[in-house]
Amino acid sequence: MSGILDLLNSDMGKQLIGNITEKTGINASQATSVVSSGLPAILGAMKDNVTSGDGAAGLLGALNGGKHDGSILDNLGGFFNSGDFSDGSKILGHVLGNKQDTVVNNISQNSGVDSGIISKILPMLTPIIMGYLGKQTKSNGVSDGAGLGGLLGGLLSGTDGGSSILTSVLDQNGDGKLDISDAMSALSGKKKGGLGGLLGGLFGKK
Repeated sequence: MSGILDLLNSDMGKQLIGNITEKTGINASQATSVVSSGLPAILGAMKDNVTSGDGAAGLLGALNGGKHDGSILDNLGGFFNSGDFSDGSKILGHVLGNKQDTVVNNISQNSGVDSGIISKILPMLTPIIMGYLGKQTKSNGVSDGAGLGGLLGGLLSGTDGGSSILTSVLDQNGDGKLDISDAMSALSGKKKGGLGGLLGGLFGKK
């Protein structure tokens, strides 16, 4: 679980966990557990929408619209102190659709944190993910659905020797691609070892 440690030992990760505990009243261990489940669930749903639906244009439009330019990553304290997570709620609704309750309940079962608190945390995580994706989209010159799908796949893939979190951890149904059902299976406790690496990838580096 070195990825989890990487998250906790990075400045951004410490800020994220600290702000979540302050806003919700749960402890750092619980917050880390929720984040380690919430990030792959949201990213997995985004990738599913991009690769199997018509969500690529909408997501690219949002990422390139200027609002999600990555500046949120440099001022997490300001974002949390604003107390306005309505944008995250809207994005989450678009990304998860009618699966939102299922995602919340699975994360609750996985983390032991009340589903009502999870429903508050996910809208906090979503703008942070969007900021990171917006920054990566710009720096990598991503301009179409294929590129966006590749970027999301890269975030959900290992880099050591070609080992892929996407296929070895999150591809629970063995179809060679990540989708929301895989994320849900991962959250239910199967093959969770690689999820920490995802966190290290998001928050261990700037």
